[in-house]
Amino acid sequence: MTSNFDVSAVDLSGILNKDPEQKAKQIPDPKGFMLLTVVPEAMEEYADSEIGIIKSSQEVWKEEMLTPVLFVIKMGPEAYSDTTRFPSGPRCKIGDFVIVRPNSGTRLKIHGREFRLINDDNVEAVVEDPRGITRAS
Repeated sequence: MTSNFDVSAVDLSGILNKDPEQKAKQIPDPKGFMLLTVVPEAMEEYADSEIGIIKSSQEVWKEEMLTPVLFVIKMGPEAYSDTTRFPSGPRCKIGDFVIVRPNSGTRLKIHGREFRLINDDNVEAVVEDPRGITRAS
């Protein structure tokens, strides 16, 4: 059983396309070496279902909560600045889908969307297209 993430789920235009004063009130600015990420929304149907079998809301919630895939939207000013720990440079950039351990970071909801603040060294890989990537059970 595989699941596909809806890549359009990371469209934050409703939140981020506001004037700077409104945006500052809604989206936290990560400090230090933290990254602010958003959890992509899980698809509501099973990807391998030819007849469109709908997942339960519990299953969708579980996939989103345990997802190893996050989308980077902001970086703290010290993220990847330690050249001893990151001699090859940053592991990711804003706009990347990254692979992390499930349940990584500080979880918070903003306008119904789950965001996570993670340490810069929590990023284990970058993936161009995360659809089909799920946590192994």
